[in-house]
Amino acid sequence: MKIVAICGAGIGTSAILKVSAERALQRLGIEADVEATDVSSLHADADDAQVILTTAEHVPAIGRTFADVIVVDNILDQEELTEKLERALG
Repeated sequence: MKIVAICGAGIGTSAILKVSAERALQRLGIEADVEATDVSSLHADADDAQVILTTAEHVPAIGRTFADVIVVDNILDQEELTEKLERALG
């Protein structure tokens, strides 16, 4: 399974989401490759992703996708991300 975390530049929010997602997946016992990228590289990096993690501001840039888009309200809230991943993948 592939999960892609996105943000504007691909180094801030997406990096935090990547690390948080890896922790959440480990806790849930789910194996996945998690990548961080920027919005402009999204279509090249995420065309085979099952899940896209992002904040609300970047949702319009995603466009059409077969991936589940998970919007994270608080990128520092590990519980929120864990619950949302569990719902999407469970």
